[in-house]
Amino acid sequence: MNVQDETEFEYALRGKDWKVYWLLLKNGRSLSIREVQKALHFSSPSVAQHHLERLRQLGLVQKHDTGGQYSLVSEVKIGVLRHFVKLGKLLFPRYFFYAVLSTAFYAIYLLFLIQEITRESLFIITFAAIVSAIFWYEAYRIWSLRPF
Repeated sequence: MNVQDETEFEYALRGKDWKVYWLLLKNGRSLSIREVQKALHFSSPSVAQHHLERLRQLGLVQKHDTGGQYSLVSEVKIGVLRHFVKLGKLLFPRYFFYAVLSTAFYAIYLLFLIQEITRESLFIITFAAIVSAIFWYEAYRIWSLRPF
């Protein structure tokens, strides 16, 4: 995807369109207009249909002939989605994995590797705590940017 396409998608995917796209991405299955309406608390099914049709026009979703369900055709990594990793139906901020890894190494050091409190070990303890805290803060910050 080139820069112009990314700009067009970022411009088009905002507001309720963004929420509908996020819902389809998160669920990982086809959804009907009514399911989208109920999940996102839209006032009527026509509002959900309008936003699903906008996503269809962008080439991101397709409408199935039977049942009138819509499913995701392609995933785009634009905006806040650049910072998320999808595992099955779950979406995690990329920093979440860094936070877990750094916290695990920090815990292993504290529980098994530290033998005595020296100036070097205090430096390692302080540095590792700061690094873990930064990763957890960034994971939370990115998580709070999700549409809902």
